[in-house]
Amino acid sequence: MGAITLDDVRKNEEVKNFLEISEKQLKVLGYTEHSFRHVGLVSRTAGNILEGLGYGEREVELAKIAGYLHDIGNSVNRMDHAHYGAILAYNILTKMGMDVKEAAEVMLAIGNHDENSGTAVSSISAALILADKSDVHRGRVNNTDIATFDIHDRVNYAVEHSRVYVDRENKTAVLELDIDTKICPVMDYFEIFLARMTMNRRAADFLGLTFQLVINGNRLL
Repeated sequence: MGAITLDDVRKNEEVKNFLEISEKQLKVLGYTEHSFRHVGLVSRTAGNILEGLGYGEREVELAKIAGYLHDIGNSVNRMDHAHYGAILAYNILTKMGMDVKEAAEVMLAIGNHDENSGTAVSSISAALILADKSDVHRGRVNNTDIATFDIHDRVNYAVEHSRVYVDRENKTAVLELDIDTKICPVMDYFEIFLARMTMNRRAADFLGLTFQLVINGNRLL
C-alpha cells in the first residue's frame, strides 16, 4: 500500500462521521463552525505554509492531513479536544496503513494545536497552529440572531476577509484581517485572541519567521 494521502483521509467514513458529530456538538454548545469548511481551509493553509518555506512534499502532505483531522476530538468533548483528537487521529491513520512514525507526527501536531495546552514543537505543528488560529471569519458564526451575539460571535462576524501567508524572503508570517469596526472594535479582537496571537508568534518563531498582524491595512504586531 502506498503512502496515505489527504485524499484518502477525506474519503474515510470514520473521519466524516467524527467531523459531523463534532459540528453537531459544537452547534448545541454555541461555538463557531469547526467542521468541513474550517478543517478544509486549515488543511490547505498548513500545507501552503510549509510548501512556501521549501519543506519536502511528504511533510507538506502530513501538515495537510493534520489540518484536516485537528478538530475531530470535538466529537468526544470540547474540553481537551486536542488530546482526544490526537489519539483518534493516530488510531485512524495507523488503521488505514500509515507508517507509525508519520502517524505519530500528525498526532504530535494535533495534540499541541490548542492554546490552552499546546505550543509549536515541530514544523507540522507550527504550520497547523498558524493555519488554525488565523481562521477568523463571519462564515464561522452559527448563531443567526445578531441581537444575541456574544463577543466571539461579534468578533468573527466583523471579519470580512482573513488570510495568513509566509514570505520566505523576508522571513515573515503575516495574518491580514479586514474588520468592520462598526460591528466590533479592534480592541475586542485582542481581548479574546491575545493568547492565539501569542501562540502564532511562537509558531512563526519555530519556523524561523517573525509574526506580523495587519488589520485594515495597519500593522499592529
